[in-house]
Amino acid sequence: MPIFIILIILSFSLYVFYKVSEVRAKEPFLKRWTGTKAKMALGAFLASFGLNELTAVEGRVQLWVALIFLAYGIVLLIMNYKMYKHFLTLAREEAQKN
Repeated sequence: MPIFIILIILSFSLYVFYKVSEVRAKEPFLKRWTGTKAKMALGAFLASFGLNELTAVEGRVQLWVALIFLAYGIVLLIMNYKMYKHFLTLAREEAQKN
């Protein structure tokens, strides 16, 4: 489906953007905060790729691979969202000190 292809391209682009931003960041908490955003984009990429694969399942192996991609993507999204909220406050404090 075209919506999943758009999501795949958008999330991969965001992943690359945030990874480059993570490498360029100097402050440690800002670096970790940007890294969690990159991992959230990677989770969205994997989840949308898994959903795209679920739309055209032809066999059991493809079904299991799509479900694994979807589950791993959702886990990455949830875990890194929690880390994002944690590092957001630390990055704000770090920015105020500098």
